[in-house]
Amino acid sequence: MQLDLGPDHRTAILRRMHSRLIAQFGRVIRPDDKRRDPMWALVQGVIGARAKTAVSNDNADRLIAEYGSWERAAEAPLEELKAKLQTATFPAMAAERLKACLQEIIAQCGKASLDHLETMETADAMDWLETLPGIARKISAGIMNTSHFNRKALVLDSGHRRVVQRMGLAAPKADTTRAYDELMPLLPPEWSAEDLDEHHLLGKRLAQTFCRPKRPDCPSCPVRADCETGAPL
Repeated sequence: MQLDLGPDHRTAILRRMHSRLIAQFGRVIRPDDKRRDPMWALVQGVIGARAKTAVSNDNADRLIAEYGSWERAAEAPLEELKAKLQTATFPAMAAERLKACLQEIIAQCGKASLDHLETMETADAMDWLETLPGIARKISAGIMNTSHFNRKALVLDSGHRRVVQRMGLAAPKADTTRAYDELMPLLPPEWSAEDLDEHHLLGKRLAQTFCRPKRPDCPSCPVRADCETGAPL
């Protein structure tokens, strides 16, 4: 017989972390009109490797505006796509991955659409997405959480992952997939999909301001009291 050990103490840490980050940075809530079509979210993720969000957003918006459909974008010559993605950090890689991903979706679904994921469980939908070229856990979670799907899936970029690893909420050497799998069971059960989205955006902001890769500002960090590796109080 297994003993009920009660709630994991790390869930309480996440609640405190969220409250302290809101107190530090204010609310970061994505309006409903900023939730995009899942295909747009996929494209934005695929072409956004190591690029600023605003740049990736602009590139995705420009592609759909110029081609009119993702099917037409999939048909575009690779060099043409590369030319249109020159502001991406890695335009050649972005173009190759995007074309391959769009073509695979069309081959499997008959069109560039993710509508079939609507009836799937979130984990199953993410597993399917991760079989596509260029799609790993961060992008699959982003598609499910930040698009019209609005599912409970925590997006983890490298900065947010660094924060939770330093705090002892995920294994120090965990990759994004492992960190996601470790964190999801710890999230407060009352949190909505919108709360998960806000938590990621707040964690990302913390990583950019206090919990930097080098020379983190531990003395000023709003979550220092719950951090395992930060400077002592």
